[in-house]
Amino acid sequence: METSALALEALCEADHWWFRGRRRLLGRLIHELGLESAGSVLDVGCGTGANLRLLSDLGLPSVKGLDVNDAAIRFCREKGLGEIERGDLQRMPFADESFDLVLATDVLEHVTEDVRAVEEIHRVLKPGATALLTVPAFPELWCRQDIIAHHHRRYRREPFVELLRSGGLRVDRSFYFNTLLFAPIWLARQVLLAFPGLVENEISINTRWLNAVLARIFALDVDLAPHIEAGFGVSILAVAHRPAAP
Repeated sequence: METSALALEALCEADHWWFRGRRRLLGRLIHELGLESAGSVLDVGCGTGANLRLLSDLGLPSVKGLDVNDAAIRFCREKGLGEIERGDLQRMPFADESFDLVLATDVLEHVTEDVRAVEEIHRVLKPGATALLTVPAFPELWCRQDIIAHHHRRYRREPFVELLRSGGLRVDRSFYFNTLLFAPIWLARQVLLAFPGLVENEISINTRWLNAVLARIFALDVDLAPHIEAGFGVSILAVAHRPAAP
């Protein structure tokens, strides 16, 4: 991701409706899956610390962050968000079977070899341990934001599930989320594609009242998404695990 985009994300991730809603979804799943006592947790592609903030609030005892970007690591350390290491998701600097929980949220789209990345997540998970993964959905939503973030692709649910399986993970469930805002986001991105100089970064399209409204809508969305399992959404979430040894 471009440094200017990282700096903007670092400033707003604590309160921005998108990051707050995603933390709400992940936190609920961690609670429902009984993972609050997970002994060792890895946040892959930790960025500027949005998930590390959640993991800290949950009081998980041993949390590490991993990112390949020096600026992202610096932002996390400045916020005091725990132990961060520099490394590539496709070649992680951790021993086999190291973690009880791995979060890989909006990171697989950044790497050139996503199958290799999933194999690495499988490798560092303990047998039976869980991974929570999210990716951006639908190539039709491709926009300048994907370019700024250095994305290689967006996914559909079925190919995403097959990707995880091909990397050795067993997928327990998967669903689209950010469904309620799908149409306005699609429309806004069409406008931004038509007028490329209008806005440099989508995150900057925000005001206090707009953030409050979107936060309420997105909170409702992430509460409903695991139950209604709509056929579309701006993002996909998968709950997967490394099969236990026979």
